[in-house]
Amino acid sequence: MIDISKKESIARSATASGKIILKKETINRIKNRQIKKGDAFTIAKVSAINAVKKVPDLIPFCHPIPIDNIDINFTYENNNSIKVTCKVKSIAKTGVEMEALTGVSVALLNLWDVIKMYEKDKDGQYPMTKIYDIIVEIKVKDK
Repeated sequence: MIDISKKESIARSATASGKIILKKETINRIKNRQIKKGDAFTIAKVSAINAVKKVPDLIPFCHPIPIDNIDINFTYENNNSIKVTCKVKSIAKTGVEMEALTGVSVALLNLWDVIKMYEKDKDGQYPMTKIYDIIVEIKVKDK
């Protein structure tokens, strides 16, 4: 681990995002709350929040830091794409980029999990479903 013992705790935030491509019919099922496993966005949001809190367990060299706020948002990009955004805030000695990236990644994976039955083709494959563009949009550290 990197030694951060001499650093000051300051307000930090990071916003990450990612996207998932789905069939238009699957998007309509999500909008109309017709997903058999439950509300897709609620499930993805809860899973993302849990994942953000577990980052030091998942990524060995990340410091455990206090998480002050997690905000997960879902936006329909077009007829077959959803953008997930995760903003994480903390007052800590190190940043929260990995927490935001993990939140987005796990939210997208959970979306895939709850809708996969609608995305499969006749051979059980996912020819259209795709997770992409996972990025850190912005990182802020207040001085």
